[in-house]
Amino acid sequence: MNIKLTENELIMAANVGVRRQASSLSKGLAEKHGAVYTKGWQLHIEGACGELAFAKAMNWFWNGSVNTFKLPDVGNVQVRTRSEAHYELIIRKGDAGIFVLVTGIAPEYKVHGWFNSLHVRDEWIKDHGGREKAFFVPQKELYPLTTLVK
Repeated sequence: MNIKLTENELIMAANVGVRRQASSLSKGLAEKHGAVYTKGWQLHIEGACGELAFAKAMNWFWNGSVNTFKLPDVGNVQVRTRSEAHYELIIRKGDAGIFVLVTGIAPEYKVHGWFNSLHVRDEWIKDHGGREKAFFVPQKELYPLTTLVK
């Protein structure tokens, strides 16, 4: 499902991303999973935009929380936002729950589908540009959004 965020939605999500990055910096938290330190602002803002795009696609409430880390992003779902439309859903070792793949760059996103971390397969483990290995769930394995229950 294609979603375009409005100007007000972009401002709201970008503000959440800025708050998340500023909080991380003020607490001296390192970027996780091998992310590049200089891209923290971009990763937090695009991640928040992806969460809002998913919430908009599902017509669910998004609270734009900060410092909630492993708690679900929207409803009972963790949202993973990636820039390229062909990218796969990343689920890291130790992740638990329902995950959704959102791709794109503000203001345009595509919400692809969802997957339960309990069903990842070892064959999906890959390197990630020098970062720690993770499960990369192919898009063809994702379940349709219409089957996702709040």
